[in-house]
Amino acid sequence: MELHIFDRLKAGQVVRFTDPDYHEIFAVVNKTMALNQQLNSSTSVEAARETLSEIVGAAVDPSTTVFVPFHTNFGRFIELGKNVFINHGCTFLDLGGIKVEDDVMIGPQVCVVTENHPLNPADRKALVTKPITIKRNAWIGANATILPGVMIGENSVVAAGAVVSKDVPPNTVVAGVPAKVIKSLDESSNVHN
Repeated sequence: MELHIFDRLKAGQVVRFTDPDYHEIFAVVNKTMALNQQLNSSTSVEAARETLSEIVGAAVDPSTTVFVPFHTNFGRFIELGKNVFINHGCTFLDLGGIKVEDDVMIGPQVCVVTENHPLNPADRKALVTKPITIKRNAWIGANATILPGVMIGENSVVAAGAVVSKDVPPNTVVAGVPAKVIKSLDESSNVHN
């Protein structure tokens, strides 16, 4: 028996636009597009949290703050922990699954992208997804891009503008394009360095 299209996406299987179940993705996308408009018209953090809860299909913890605008194409595969802060203008493309653990800070204009396409031009419209996990107490700087399949380690920092294409070890700072480790953090690290 073949997996449901959403399970195939989360498993990283190639899903083509011609898939007979692709309409199920569009059904969620259409609902999310309407809710995104409502979300981004929110006039309070509480209203934004309420609408985002509807988008992700689970209650967003009251300790979590999301500043609008916030953009997602699907929403159902986003998991947000407690005491998460997401600044203005972030984009989460979550068909592969995005998990943000407790105490994470995400700066403005960050893109978290779980979706990709085959390089072969004949098959380029197909979707290939890989999940992204941002572990506890990580900090993602402004305008960083997190690419499919990446895990950001606990307590790590992704510098502003970095493009992260590989896993980030715990307790490190990464920067650049592509992102590379530039510093290790320990308990004695000065927060002002």
